Amino acid sequence: MWTREQIDAVLEDILPLVSKPGRYTGGELNSIVKDHSTVDVKFAIAFPDAYEIGMSNLACSIIYHLLNKREDCVCERVYAPWPDMEREMRAAGLPLYTLETRTPLSDYDFIGFALSYELSYTNVLNMLDLGGIPVRSRDRDRLQPNGKPYPIIIAGGHCAFNPEPMAPFIDLFVIGEAEEVLHQLVNSFKRYRHLSREELLVQLAQIPGCYVPRFYEPEYESEEARLARLESKGLSVEEAERLGDTMPHLLATRRLRPDVPAKIERVWVKDVDALEYPTKPIIPYIEVVHDRISLEVMRGCTRGCRFCQAGMITRPVREKSPEKLMQLAEELVKNTGHEDISLVSLSTADYSRVEEVVQSLIDKYAGSRVGVSLPSLRADRDCVKLVQEINKVRKTGLTFAPEAGSQRMRDVVNKGVTEKDLFAACETAFQNGWQRIKLYFMISLPTETDEDVLAIGELAHKCAEIARKNGVKNPTITIGVSAFVPKPFTPFQWHGQDSLEEIDRKQRMLKRSLKDRAISYRPNEAASAQLEAVLSLGDRRVADAIELAWRRGQVFDAWDEYLDYERWKQAFADAGIDLRFYANRHKEYEETLPWDHIDCGVSKAYLRAEDKRARSAQLTADCHTAPCTFCGACDRSYIESSKAKRENRAFVPNALPIIPLTTR
Repeated sequence: MWTREQIDAVLEDILPLVSKPGRYTGGELNSIVKDHSTVDVKFAIAFPDAYEIGMSNLACSIIYHLLNKREDCVCERVYAPWPDMEREMRAAGLPLYTLETRTPLSDYDFIGFALSYELSYTNVLNMLDLGGIPVRSRDRDRLQPNGKPYPIIIAGGHCAFNPEPMAPFIDLFVIGEAEEVLHQLVNSFKRYRHLSREELLVQLAQIPGCYVPRFYEPEYESEEARLARLESKGLSVEEAERLGDTMPHLLATRRLRPDVPAKIERVWVKDVDALEYPTKPIIPYIEVVHDRISLEVMRGCTRGCRFCQAGMITRPVREKSPEKLMQLAEELVKNTGHEDISLVSLSTADYSRVEEVVQSLIDKYAGSRVGVSLPSLRADRDCVKLVQEINKVRKTGLTFAPEAGSQRMRDVVNKGVTEKDLFAACETAFQNGWQRIKLYFMISLPTETDEDVLAIGELAHKCAEIARKNGVKNPTITIGVSAFVPKPFTPFQWHGQDSLEEIDRKQRMLKRSLKDRAISYRPNEAASAQLEAVLSLGDRRVADAIELAWRRGQVFDAWDEYLDYERWKQAFADAGIDLRFYANRHKEYEETLPWDHIDCGVSKAYLRAEDKRARSAQLTADCHTAPCTFCGACDRSYIESSKAKRENRAFVPNALPIIPLTTR
């Protein structure tokens, strides 16, 4: 067992040898240090990426604050060590430790991983291994060499809504918003920790929103049944190969015991005003990605972009009151010294009282040179005017996400942005002193044609022309173009991704069409998009390839310099997996999906209806401002009470008219 003094002695030797040693020292302002001997439950919150990325994660900050408020619990942080630090740690035999007290991971009761993006999966395995913890859940049933049980490994975040690719490695997934679950987990653990690991997990599985994969088993069709299915559809083996239909289909994910739920329903917080919020966030010693105050204004998004998983799984919209936001802002400014307040949500410009809050913050803090920023903007004139007010304190950049170049494609994805909106926003920006704007697009979306791809370049050229007409001599129009990745619980979850060759062809075609020197073109790597698609859409069979890739050296796959696509391809091949089966194959509505035993709130019928509307480029209105489309994410009482709260009136329950989706 390593002591803090022993770890400190090793760190004194190795930290001068690695980049950014401040990632590994701890001791930051507002970090919380407790005596472990005085608490009942020890929890490590783990972010499977570098310190500067994890320190910018608001969810981790909320969990850290929430658990440390309890007298019977300690929560400390741990991040993925950069490859240079990992080499030194392994050479010295140093275990991965938490920053606050240099406690090895294996000494904790819980380790909670935040799964924000799929390309961090190999880092999860690497962190467990560095902590002296077996990477497979079943291998943790035995006791550690010191006679103690291994920690319970839990995971949450958006990626947990398809838990199957990581199911063999994680003991328990939290489906939904952790605030609804954490206290129950800690209390249940305290009550049942005397039981065997298996029986303890049975008790934890009773908590709403908790999925324990070991109690469920995927069932696949036999090879004979697969061939019979192909024959019934009139497909030869060769034709199926061309379509990527090369593996047995999933039939169901069945529970193995009757005392766990057949379907796991996500949990969500109804009153976000009443939530505990971290008003003393940790101030890092080194520069991090978001070095500012993050003030969450609302949760959820009902714009209904058909490619967007976050907008579906976080419904319904729940807003914080301006009074609460101003109170939190005052405490955060006092406790951090930051000079920027970022109003964060999935779509901050859609917060119903955004102008009021922005103006109140400017009025209160302009004299202190504390600025305000909006990380998500609508492409319209009013939004630019709002940013213009913000710029009176501190200049910010302008970034819009039209998502597609043609109006048809924007209607397909239900973006709700017209060229008129975008051009009006650009004109207002250039008239008010901006010379640079960024535009984000996707290619290889469902139903896309070459004309739709080329329309991206045409849109960028028109924006450059608008800049020059408004007196900007040397404008810069930066266009970021990434490949579409199908995600679970979206209307596009049944669509396959374009092949790597097709994505590359479209990227090159678009690049050739860009003739204006004012346009800066930044495409994303197609290989990482395909890998993300496999990990997003995969079932439990994908886990073997994840472990193989990690054992062969893959870590930090979200970083271009470390992603080795050929190594991943070989890992999938050796695991008997065809990447095209998950990433590129189109699925029928009747097919069982790996996440069908998870209930995100939005019904499958609604997602199917939205996909059908997409195929004919029909828009669906935002239910936050228009009549309810009955996606299933909230009950009728919540719909009306939420509307009453936004309109600042008392809620009186009444009957709401049902508006079928098909009649809209």
